[in-house]
Amino acid sequence: MTKAQKDTLTPEQRTLRARLAAHTMHAMYDSRETTAHARSARWERYLVQVDPDGMLPETERVRRAEHARQADMLRLSLASAQARSSRKRAQS
Repeated sequence: MTKAQKDTLTPEQRTLRARLAAHTMHAMYDSRETTAHARSARWERYLVQVDPDGMLPETERVRRAEHARQADMLRLSLASAQARSSRKRAQS
């Protein structure tokens, strides 16, 4: 696809093209394998966040990292809910 063709796609067409690419990739590869490195790096980030000097016992470090992960997921969920609410208000 040329740059001129890309520029003529509507937002809906770009969304469909992206969804098609995602489904094609997931049909070919195990998504747990394709995201393993990212998940590992994110978990390491939580471990460092809660214990930057590595002084805590491993069980306490993991417990705190799990809470940091849950807080991060809730933060993303709240931001998503606020964005949906904002879009809904803008459409009214």
